[in-house]
Amino acid sequence: MKPNPRQSQIAQLIVVLACAVAIKLYYSTASVNDLLWILAPTTSLVELITGVGFAFESNAGYMSSDHSFLIAASCSGVNFLITAFLMLSLGRLWKYRSQIISWIFIPLSMLAAYLTTILANTFRISTALQIRRLDPELIWLNPDQLHRFEGIVIYFGFLLLLFVISEKIGSQDAASPKVTAGLLKRSLLPLLIYYAMALGVPLANGLYRSGSATSDFWEHSLFVLLIPPLLLLVLASLSFVNDRRSLLRVRKWH
Repeated sequence: MKPNPRQSQIAQLIVVLACAVAIKLYYSTASVNDLLWILAPTTSLVELITGVGFAFESNAGYMSSDHSFLIAASCSGVNFLITAFLMLSLGRLWKYRSQIISWIFIPLSMLAAYLTTILANTFRISTALQIRRLDPELIWLNPDQLHRFEGIVIYFGFLLLLFVISEKIGSQDAASPKVTAGLLKRSLLPLLIYYAMALGVPLANGLYRSGSATSDFWEHSLFVLLIPPLLLLVLASLSFVNDRRSLLRVRKWH
């Protein structure tokens, strides 16, 4: 009997969503000691890049040598890991929705999401350490707003980078303008998944726990709604320039 692509992908979709929910539930109750699998490699890279030493303090996190910066559980980036995993997995299921897909894409997507999370966290923490050395008068955002802005730009930027790389790897002709145009259309997928994780989940949690969303959440929502589309605009501009250069090269050779 010939395998049914639809039944296979429904089963794979259920597994992908179950993995995402399981990680989210685990993270909701995890202590910093439970998150060493992601905090330890992140801290090692931060130390390598910045030269700042960190020491682990049980149930607190990694404290800098001058006791001015703590890499805590909230710095683990597990929510980003879930977002990246969903983007890669759901994107593949949608792209090959009429075909039988090997189950290997699920652990490979998780591995790619994990490695990207470590890199994104390293970049974010290293950037935060550098920003702390700037003159506060040169920064027009307050510390909370700056932390939020930095996190959104870096996390969504890395999400876009991961998406572009995964799309280029899966494309037979990555330099084709048609492929680039399709890439930009499909880039709505990481945007929608990011919105769901950064807005939908916190909103649902806030409504469930208190019955209403806080003013801080609405400020966070404004940052989340505005910044990612700007980054997509940058991607579109770079893609347009790349297409123009490719077209000029083709005309030159003809």
